[in-house]
Amino acid sequence: MYVTLEPCAHQGRQPPCVEAVLEAGIVRVIIASEDPSEKAAGRGPGILRDGGVEVAFAAGAEAAAARLLNQSFRKHARTGLPLVTLKLAISLDGRTATAPGDSPWISGELSRALVHRWRAESDAIAAGIGTVLADDPLLTARHPDARQPLRVVFDSQARLPLSSQLLATLDQSPVLVVTSPDADPTRTSALADAGAEILVASGSTPADRVSAALADLGRRGVTSLFLEGGRTLASSFLTANQLDESRTFIAPMLLAPSPLDPPPVTGPARLPALESKSEQVGEDTLITARYKEW
Repeated sequence: MYVTLEPCAHQGRQPPCVEAVLEAGIVRVIIASEDPSEKAAGRGPGILRDGGVEVAFAAGAEAAAARLLNQSFRKHARTGLPLVTLKLAISLDGRTATAPGDSPWISGELSRALVHRWRAESDAIAAGIGTVLADDPLLTARHPDARQPLRVVFDSQARLPLSSQLLATLDQSPVLVVTSPDADPTRTSALADAGAEILVASGSTPADRVSAALADLGRRGVTSLFLEGGRTLASSFLTANQLDESRTFIAPMLLAPSPLDPPPVTGPARLPALESKSEQVGEDTLITARYKEW
């Protein structure tokens, strides 16, 4: 048997994997990566060896590929936090929004279809209130047989309109609104009455509240967060050092300045990539950069 992660020896959502391996009579197991969680950490391979199974660990390219495949699981196991992937779509002149009245799409149809697949693969998807107010998005995965992610809105002052599409589609997926401690309690109560869950994230700065919200999401079992919503929210995650990967579509177009597109945020935050790659998606260029490895 070849597995990407060592078989577990504890009861989780499923019974212990080692029991199934032993019952199946498998005589050799090749494991591509270890399980870094405290409740696993080598117990499974030990039980298999005690049961007479030969156990070997892969090395080199196979082991590296398995670690990358399991990044969200590995980060959550080690830190209790979800893996954060930022998605951006920008024009050749670096803009992320069009002028009011124009088409809201910068990236092409194939790129947008790929984004919906990524949403379906994520436990949660997040956007900032600026994007929500400008676009009134659904933040759902329009992909065949898609699993719908938890929808998270970073909204420090609880400005999410009660008439928003997010609140109108709670039957499709829940909505979590992350507010600051000084948000108007009347607004937060109205959102809660409309069906949204309210998370009051402690901290005096957006970056502090980002870190507090991620810790709460991790405690809920969210292992992956797909981040959409423009430069302001992305800057808060960058300042908090909470970005693990980015996926940026560069569209072959130039855009006139838009009041919806704020100037680049200046500051000391820099996050050099461990590795990056580019590929063509329709007319767009997709650049994927990975900043951390877990």
